[in-house]
Amino acid sequence: MTERIVRIGCGAGFWGDSPEGPRQLIESGGIDYLVLDYLAEVTMSILARARQRNPDLGYVTDLIQHVVAPYAARLKRDGIRVVVNAGGLNPEGCRRAIERELARLGIPLSVAAVTGDDLLPRFQALRESGVREMYTGEPLPRSVLSVNAYLGAWPIAAALAAGADIVVTGRCADSALVLGPLIHEFQWREDQHDLLAAGSLAGHVLECGPQCTGGFSTDWQVASESWENIGFPIAECRADGSFVVTKPEGTGGIVSTGTVAEQITYETGDPARYVLPDVVCDFSRVTVRNVGRDRVEVTGARGLPPTPTYKVSATWADGYRCMATLLVKGIDAGAKARAVADAILRRTTRILAREGHAGYSETSVELLGSEHTYGPHARATETREVMLKIGVRHESDQALAVFSREIYPAATATVQGIGGVFGGRPKVQPLVRLFSFLLPKERVTVALHMEGEPRPVANSAGTELPAPAAPPMPEPAFAKTHGGPAGRTVRVPLVRLALARSGDKGDTSNIAVLARRPEYLPFIWTQLTPAAVHAYMAHLMTGHVERFPWPGLNGMNFLLHGALGGGGVASLRYDPQGKGHAQMLLDFMLDIPKHLIDDGDALS
Repeated sequence: MTERIVRIGCGAGFWGDSPEGPRQLIESGGIDYLVLDYLAEVTMSILARARQRNPDLGYVTDLIQHVVAPYAARLKRDGIRVVVNAGGLNPEGCRRAIERELARLGIPLSVAAVTGDDLLPRFQALRESGVREMYTGEPLPRSVLSVNAYLGAWPIAAALAAGADIVVTGRCADSALVLGPLIHEFQWREDQHDLLAAGSLAGHVLECGPQCTGGFSTDWQVASESWENIGFPIAECRADGSFVVTKPEGTGGIVSTGTVAEQITYETGDPARYVLPDVVCDFSRVTVRNVGRDRVEVTGARGLPPTPTYKVSATWADGYRCMATLLVKGIDAGAKARAVADAILRRTTRILAREGHAGYSETSVELLGSEHTYGPHARATETREVMLKIGVRHESDQALAVFSREIYPAATATVQGIGGVFGGRPKVQPLVRLFSFLLPKERVTVALHMEGEPRPVANSAGTELPAPAAPPMPEPAFAKTHGGPAGRTVRVPLVRLALARSGDKGDTSNIAVLARRPEYLPFIWTQLTPAAVHAYMAHLMTGHVERFPWPGLNGMNFLLHGALGGGGVASLRYDPQGKGHAQMLLDFMLDIPKHLIDDGDALS
């Protein structure tokens, strides 16, 4: 009897991802399920403003335009079911919009919406109950844009069991979009924690689209010639929890142990305690292996019972921000750009005072192209062109309108060589911060909306997660048995020895470092310590560094707290999500025995 395999493809990793993803997977992926992951904290704040303007909005309209309208007939013909979090802040509105489009097309597909994550109507009660931010202990702000719980996979599974062809959710764990179909297809139970963790891992690998198929990888050269047709990922999932990552035949990019391992580490913390609504995952012993061209098998996920709480994220406006960029060219470009920035900030500060405004709450100047963000590690000392970025924050949008109008006059009032004056004045935007807290699951009412009355869906049970041991994980045996470099050594950058991937959660950046060969790992571990990473990245940080071993992937994961200037749209930095942090750390120099490096660091 042939083993049953469920093929799930991810056609979008964020709102605004290429429509090529769903087209590619529907037309040539041979998939059973199409998932699309549109939501992020920034997305929720954008949808909140849309809903304020029009109560019928608040969902991701791309789903209708790029998936339902062009492909509904193909979905029906091929039996492809769709699971998507496009509901945003209005899953029911999204469901009704899909049904209207299906009616227009004359295609009978059943649509379900999952609700219950939106807690904005209960905001005042939550505030009065003394809710505190889970990282800082601060009280809930007086007003918010959105408040949403991260729901799990069981409502999705219930919708599929009820016959839904398209399942629309609001905020849920990204990985739940894949775990829900697997629960339904394989009839996994709530107490099968290892299987739930494995299904969650499949979702985690797929959720960012082509980030696991050669996009965003350390060894970018391997796939760069075929990026124009990069393949979106497919997971071929088995009932035992193992799965193979692949992509549609004939598409670009690459699926390798390196691309998949990097994605496993993306936006994580302690790999042994990755907390999701339905299970606490232990990914520390997960392994990856090539099983064919563009085919990587993933095994080894373990699980613990889920916690009794949901993570809830609120977004709130903390004044306004404005960011401007100007190209500065010529001799001493860096020095000229600094002088221009100083002049603009002094000039506008003087005007603000004259017009009765306070000074800026925060300012940020970056000279892009001069390696300014590298701090003391910068090498570009005599560049002849830089992009000057100036960011400012203020409580008043009117005050920032002053800043906005005074940017381009600098082109005639300061130095020669200013260009890039396109697109009108820089925009003044709300500065949105994230507030996260935990809420008991019994205080969240989840419902399934299809035909007829809404059906309640039970929350998964949970138990308190035991406190981690100190240190969080035992120090690896290799760190005790291999002291450091012995014999003749050479000094090489980390990129010769390891892959690396960075991601973000709020104001925390994670950088995973995975040895290219197991023999390299002891030398990386003993030299790339938390103290060493903190010293190397200190110019970007206000907090501390944690390190967690990742033995299954021959690596480690660092958490850099306070490394993103507030993170997301709360940051004035040009890289508010730390996308380049791993690239910066890959220049870190280490000593390693010469005989190990002579024949060892092939691209993955």
